[in-house]
Amino acid sequence: MNYETELRNKNRGYMKLIFWQKAMELFEFVWAIVFTENKIDFKLRSQLADAAQSVSANISEGYGRRSLNEYIQFLYYALGSLAETMTRAIGLSQTRQITEARFHDVDVLHYEVENRLLHLLDKLEQKRGDENWIARIAEDPEEYVTTPSLQHSITPVLRTHA
Repeated sequence: MNYETELRNKNRGYMKLIFWQKAMELFEFVWAIVFTENKIDFKLRSQLADAAQSVSANISEGYGRRSLNEYIQFLYYALGSLAETMTRAIGLSQTRQITEARFHDVDVLHYEVENRLLHLLDKLEQKRGDENWIARIAEDPEEYVTTPSLQHSITPVLRTHA
């Protein structure tokens, strides 16, 4: 599935990350389960959906911070949200609020996101440990030396429904 919008800049680069896309798939799948299964407690529905959505939200927020240290910190938050998602899914499975088949599907997708995230964290921690990293991800520091020009915004005008 393509989650990218037609408007692009380097801050939206997280949309190209496979583990972010898989985290979005996990959220969509969890959302579909919790809002179609009638047995699931109302409060647990929103808690599980929120935990699943928090994974991709933390990945994108960390990416947007542009600092390697902050990016890593938000990836760890995403990892925590993944753990919460799995714990809530296990609880729903144990109390028979979702079927074993549904739990298995959540588990498989969760496992893929978790492994990709752990792999990236290992790589980023190595980079940070080597002290061989640039403080700002994917940016040329020379780019900010010049004075920004004052031009009209290229942000599209938001349309309201009449």
